[in-house]
This record gives sequence, C-alpha cells and structure tokens, in this order.
Amino acid sequence: MEHQKPKLRCSVGVTAYNEETNIGPLLDALLNQHLHDTEITEIIVVASGCTDHTVPIIEQYAAENPALKLIVQPKREGKTAAINLFLASAREQICVLESGDTLPAENSVEHMVRMFADPTVGMVGAHKIPVNTPDHLIGLFTHLRLRLEHQLCLEIPRLGEMIAFRKVIDRIPPDVAMDEAFVEAFVVQRGMTVRYAPDAVVYNTGPDTIHDFVTQRRRNHAGHLYLKSKYGYAVSSMQNGRVAKIALKEIWGAIRLVWALFLLAFLETYSRILGWYDYAVKKDRHVVWDIAWSQKANVGEERSQIEKQDDLRPTALASANSKLKVEG
Repeated sequence: MEHQKPKLRCSVGVTAYNEETNIGPLLDALLNQHLHDTEITEIIVVASGCTDHTVPIIEQYAAENPALKLIVQPKREGKTAAINLFLASAREQICVLESGDTLPAENSVEHMVRMFADPTVGMVGAHKIPVNTPDHLIGLFTHLRLRLEHQLCLEIPRLGEMIAFRKVIDRIPPDVAMDEAFVEAFVVQRGMTVRYAPDAVVYNTGPDTIHDFVTQRRRNHAGHLYLKSKYGYAVSSMQNGRVAKIALKEIWGAIRLVWALFLLAFLETYSRILGWYDYAVKKDRHVVWDIAWSQKANVGEERSQIEKQDDLRPTALASANSKLKVEG
C-alpha cells in the first residue's frame, strides 16, 4: 500500500471591517477551495467594530460550518490588533492571512501553502489582480501599478493582501501599520526565504479616485519608511533602482507597441493602394493573386509546437518560482 504523505495544515485568518457586500463571497471562496496537498483546519474571521451586517452574515456561515470561527472586536482598533487576535487563536503553524475586501481564486490557498513543504520557506505571497476596469485614468493607474509590482515580485517578492507564513511570531507590535511587511522582515531576518506564488491569485478593488489613490500610496510609503527606520528592513518596492528598471521595460514595451501600430497602419495603407491599383488598372490581377510563400507551412506541426510551448509554461513557471527567494 502506497504511503500517503501528510497534508500541510493551515489556519486561515480574515480581517473585516464593514464588509457586508464581500464577506459572503469571500467565505464561500475559502470554504470551497480546491485542495490537494493542503488542509484548512480553521477559518478565523476577526470583525472589528462593524456597524453593518458583516457580523450576522458571518454568524450564519459559522452556524453551518464548524471550522469557521468569529472573533468580534466591539471597537475598531486597527488591522494590527485584529491580526494579533487571529495569531492568538490560530492552532496551526502555517497561517494564511487575507483582507476582508479581497477574493481568492479557487486554488490560491493550495498554491501558497504547498510551498511550505520546503522547510526553508517562511512566507509566501499571492498574485494581486485588480477588478477595476482600466477604462478611466485611475483604474488604469491601478492596473499599471500592480502589473509593475507583479514583475518586481518575480525578482524579489513584495507581499500583501493575501499572505501565508510560518507562525514564528506571536504578535505584531502595535506601532506597525504595514503588517505584511513586518512579517516579511521578521521572516527574512531569521534566515528563512520569502516566495511569490504567481499562480495564487487574489482579486481586489483598487482606488477609483485620485484622492483615494494618493491616500493609499501615501499611507503605504509612510509605513514602509517607518519599518525601514525602526526595524532596518526595506521592502522590494523601496529599491528604486529595480523599480526604475522594470518601469523602463514597460515604457520600452509601450514605445514598441506604438511603433508597431504605426508601421501596421502604414503597411495596411500601402497594401490597399496596391490593391486599388490591381483592381482599377490591372483589372484582372486580383483573380489569380501572387502567393505569400511564408504562409505555406504545415499547420498541424506549427500547432503542435505552440501547444508544446503552452504545456511547458507551467513547468517553467514552477521552476522559476522555486528559485525565487529573499536572503536575509
């Protein structure tokens, strides 16, 4: 009889403040995760000073799901205080922490937690994808920023929104505003690695106004500066050289796209002029046309090559991801 390796057990924590719109779908997503090497033994929701229907909704779910626990803070005391309540209650040594205003994909917990099979891994972050439409300027800013952050995380992880970590810390100091960054610093300074799971997707809503965008970025940067000043740790997004390098790649890509569109428009216009000439002057040239010889290929073989490349991408991605780490 084949020996089945034990599953990686984890506690999931959710911090919520007035999330009556999103908390139901979020709990459904967590309760219905597709798991193979991972087991979620408990889901702990910390509701902080909620004045809407967040708590009654959670209570309804808890009545039907024994693994779901609710901790109610009568007064909102900040996210750090809520996380500390989760840490005090969590039983497992691997913790997954998610904000109440996000939504995980169906296999995000599995993709994150299975990385802890490597004993050197101390923390894993998910791939953030905004649900804002990029049709207006601020929505486009959000998409561009998270795209840059994704590229940065592929080199050096910068984690947030949804994280998984070993329970090597009992509480976060109350003066720390950037909780994910503090856990990251704590893990790195103890010689463990930080990984990024690009296939562990978590959806969130970014700011929709210039005021909210600036408020969010201002708050985050102030928190990162404080963390660097007091604890001597700088998150990857504060490494301006790397950020600039990635931004320049995106700018170069945009320039190439504009040039390609210009050249495409030129070639299309030139081709239409020649087509008009064939029709109006040559009269019957369009009946037996010149052959575009580069199109004469074995379509089946070309398709097989494309499908082979597609099949190799997840393997290549997993291989690349296994090499991602942050050294203390």
